[in-house]
Amino acid sequence: MHRESSPGRICIAGHQLLNHGLNKGFPAHASCRTGLRRVIAPLARHDHPTVRKNGVVAIGGDGQVSIGQTIVKSNARKVRRLGGGDVIGGFAGATADAFTLFERLEAKLEQYRGQLMRAAVELAKDWRTDRYLRRLEAMMIVADKEVSLVLTGTGDVLEPEGGVVGIGSGGNYALAAARALADGPLDAEAIVRRALDIAADICVYTNRNVTVETLKSG
Repeated sequence: MHRESSPGRICIAGHQLLNHGLNKGFPAHASCRTGLRRVIAPLARHDHPTVRKNGVVAIGGDGQVSIGQTIVKSNARKVRRLGGGDVIGGFAGATADAFTLFERLEAKLEQYRGQLMRAAVELAKDWRTDRYLRRLEAMMIVADKEVSLVLTGTGDVLEPEGGVVGIGSGGNYALAAARALADGPLDAEAIVRRALDIAADICVYTNRNVTVETLKSG
């Protein structure tokens, strides 16, 4: 797989996730059908900008979870570390799907000794071919000290051209902001925070209760 390097890689993930376990889970949209009844679980439309710059990779998320047009939680924690803390991940999809896929990725990282690219490719193969996993409609963004990747249920493992990507609802707002800020004087964490702040000015599903995690980048 060809991979281009760039001075600063940026990934934006605006996710729709069910708030499972509140601060511990990934908020998302989920539904359950029983006869003609449809029960809608909490829905969060939010942004996860990830920025790689000057030896640091940072990922952040806002804290809003809503049902329809009603905010039910404002301080959910949506950033997750994997692989013993060496990988940061974001997700667009339902909670059960999120935990299933991240558990699979954790297992692949252990199997391949922390090699994110190899683990991601093997997960994408399983996701594409496994009868159970291929029913999951989702996208993932993961990053380690060397690479940022987008994984999809269609078998894609993509490193964004120029290191910039946006997925999910509201992701384009933070994506545009981060692109504009990437060549400026701000460091990776500051860009993440500012991009989320700008997205919150535009997107009604994004708030300013921001959580940021950082890693030393290659």
